[in-house]
Amino acid sequence: MINIQFIVNGKEQKLSIEEDKRLIDVLREDLGLIGVKEGCSEGECGACTVIMDGEAVNSCLVMAFQANGREITTIEGLEKNGVLDPIQKAFIDVGAVQCGYCTPGMVLSVKALLNKKKNPTHEEIREGISGNLCRCTGYNKIIEAVEKVRG
Repeated sequence: MINIQFIVNGKEQKLSIEEDKRLIDVLREDLGLIGVKEGCSEGECGACTVIMDGEAVNSCLVMAFQANGREITTIEGLEKNGVLDPIQKAFIDVGAVQCGYCTPGMVLSVKALLNKKKNPTHEEIREGISGNLCRCTGYNKIIEAVEKVRG
């Protein structure tokens, strides 16, 4: 067992975990943050995307000990006092959510992109979400949602 300490959605967390535990497992199992979805377990689908120190990362590929001292944001951390993040609202408004499985990871990839670049081009948006697979929307509505909230 090892001890880790990190900030998740603005709250300090101190945990004792097994050395071989992945970040996704700590978030889902130990902290109950089930908005983090497990899809492929290989970093290919993006369903498990979280923001770690400002970067979108696949939490299935991050060992939990690598999060020690870091700041993590999950989909649960975007809503504030019952108010959705503008990205979440745009996804709903333009119909960019269908089955919803990819949505948390997709929204967090977009959040990380917009935190770095306030007014990304169409091509930069496509590149920003390129690590997230969606089988339902065809991506057009997702890109439309991002274009609605940018800059």
